[in-house]
Amino acid sequence: MSREIRVNDDFSLRVVVYPDQYRWVASPKHGVQRMMLDRIGDEIARATTIVRYAPNSEFSPHTHGGGEEYLVLDGVFSDENGDYPLGTYVRNPIGSSHSPRIGSQGATIFVKLHQFALDDSEQKVINSFHGHWYSGSMPGLNVMSLHKYSNEHTALVKWSPNTQFNTHSHSGGEEILVLEGTLYDELGMYPKGSWLRSPNFSQHTPFTKDDGATIYVKTGHL
Repeated sequence: MSREIRVNDDFSLRVVVYPDQYRWVASPKHGVQRMMLDRIGDEIARATTIVRYAPNSEFSPHTHGGGEEYLVLDGVFSDENGDYPLGTYVRNPIGSSHSPRIGSQGATIFVKLHQFALDDSEQKVINSFHGHWYSGSMPGLNVMSLHKYSNEHTALVKWSPNTQFNTHSHSGGEEILVLEGTLYDELGMYPKGSWLRSPNFSQHTPFTKDDGATIYVKTGHL
């Protein structure tokens, strides 16, 4: 009998995972490893995960019963629908299916499963290297919107060096993956690869130093 896996499953708590804390776990398929950030379930799970595919690996055909959202962090992710290089953001809605088959470069993706609203059916493929950046709410910030539905908003945010943001609260929570540089707030520093999940109505005052930062951020979904 399979055992339900529970990782960082209390969404009322603030969680930070640093890259030196990554613990890679083998998946059922050879050459595919996972770093579980949060998870409720076994192989079918509500999950947020960094998945690392070795060159020329593949994963079994599967259906997204609760939707799939991913961002390519390294290499090229491929399936029967196409090739998705570094920086590509993909949403596969509830009921979609595919068979990942990775080429000679390998791939690493940040993926969220079973977290779609039932009526959020939009499929998306955005290459962020060709996407549109617009000015943020204050100088030093540029934003690329990836998806918005109801109160949920997903975006990339590029912070210039030495940018200070105002203190703000997270209605519906906030989730961050640091893609480049280093993000700071009054609670600590978060280098590239750090993952933060802040609960509903939490607050902080983020800023950058000389190296700036680029982050994936999702708000309103917790």
